Amino acid sequence: MPSKSKAKGNGFEREIVQDALDLGLEAKRAWGSNGQSLGMHEEVDVLLEGYKVQCKRRKKLSEVVKPNENVDIQIFREDRGTTMAMIPYELLLSFLVLLDATNELKEVTDEHTG
Repeated sequence: MPSKSKAKGNGFEREIVQDALDLGLEAKRAWGSNGQSLGMHEEVDVLLEGYKVQCKRRKKLSEVVKPNENVDIQIFREDRGTTMAMIPYELLLSFLVLLDATNELKEVTDEHTG
C-alpha cells in the first residue's frame, strides 16, 4: 500500500489532469508519477498541453514565492538563475485555454486562406 504522502501526490496529479481535461485541454498523467512512461524525464508527472509539469503538494509553501493578495503574479530569480513566475493555477489554465483557442483559430484561418 502506498504511503499517505504518495497517495496525496497521486491524487493531486489526477486532479490537475482532470481540471485541464474539463476545460478541453490536453493532459496526461505519467504512470507511477514517472515521466519515463511518457518518454520524458522521470521527474515529469503530467503533460499539460505539451508542457512538462512536475506536481508538488506541500502542507505549506514559502511565503517568498507565493503571490500575496495584492498581486496576481510573483516573479523571482535566484542569483545567476532563471527568472521564474508563480501564478495561480486557474490563471495558468485560463492562459492555456486562450492559447489553445488562438491556435485553433489560426489553423481554421490558414485552411481557408492557404
